[in-house]
Amino acid sequence: MKINDLCSYLEQVCPLSYQESYDNCGLLVGSGQTEITKALLTLDCTEEVIEEAIEMGCNLIIAHHPIIFAGLKKLTGATYIERTVIKAIQNNIAIYAIHTNLDNILGGVNSKFAERLGLTGLQILDPKAGILQKLVSYVPKSHSNLVLTSLFEAGAGSIGNYSECSFASEGLGSFKANTKATPFIGEIGKRHLEEETKLEVVFPSPIQGKVVSALLTAHPYEEVAYDIFPLLNKSSEIGSGLIGELPKPMEEQEFLAYLKEKMDLKTLRYTRFNSQKISKVAICGGAGSFLLKKAISQGAQAFISSDFKYHEFFDAENRLLIADIGHYESEKFTKSLLSELILEKFPTFAILLSKTDTNPVNYYL
Repeated sequence: MKINDLCSYLEQVCPLSYQESYDNCGLLVGSGQTEITKALLTLDCTEEVIEEAIEMGCNLIIAHHPIIFAGLKKLTGATYIERTVIKAIQNNIAIYAIHTNLDNILGGVNSKFAERLGLTGLQILDPKAGILQKLVSYVPKSHSNLVLTSLFEAGAGSIGNYSECSFASEGLGSFKANTKATPFIGEIGKRHLEEETKLEVVFPSPIQGKVVSALLTAHPYEEVAYDIFPLLNKSSEIGSGLIGELPKPMEEQEFLAYLKEKMDLKTLRYTRFNSQKISKVAICGGAGSFLLKKAISQGAQAFISSDFKYHEFFDAENRLLIADIGHYESEKFTKSLLSELILEKFPTFAILLSKTDTNPVNYYL
């Protein structure tokens, strides 16, 4: 299998358009035409991880965090980033990053986080806007069901927990075929009136090509009339963080012990207790302090994330418990998640989980 084959699959699951504007996901080093020997999965790509890949015979590293985040203007080996990239190039090792596009999907990093805690009834904490589009097309009544089925099979018409969602209205379409046309119905040079169905479906923007292709294939007309509109609606399946319910309500001290056990933590930071039981929990892998107000507004009794600054702990206003478990600790199960995603599609693919501890933070206990 070539690197492009694997990249294409990963970007179907986690489209690059789902990443945040500041991010740098995708193939960062190497050629997509290279045949893969083995792939090494890691949270961070460092010099030590490159050494591990060399030792294990891997020519592809799939990392959660992009090693190239801001632009590189030179490669002199002056920084760990430059040295890592140089070593990868020298040893013909490709590097692929799958970061906030993996964070922002249901089934991604936060879903793995929630799975560890046994959270149920999961919803996106901060749904993303600008993801959805609407397709409108006009189909002869005799073919409306065929076209609609084709659109559904292409992935259109899903809204939250519902699929095959559409709207249809009846009308009268008109057209006149010129001498170069081969009309499905009507006569050359004469205006034709046809009873048509106006079909409307929504779909996520990354599958626009697939949806339009399905429309054109199933539609009987030689020239297909359709419109695509960007929507301001927020997607219920794409966005930052998650919120869900614990298996049972817990006292605050009990909850922290539960959290420490389930996330395999050495330590954690938290705000003062406010004597409330915890049942609804908001989470965000990585740096999630920007979601604190969302967690409060949605009635969470606890918010678990990382990288809170000193003054941000005050922002809890004693309305919920903040638990800062550490950036690495909140995302360290991402390697297992990536393995599951890849093996679901390619069950015999050679994947190794990096054994290198890339956490730059140490704790003196």
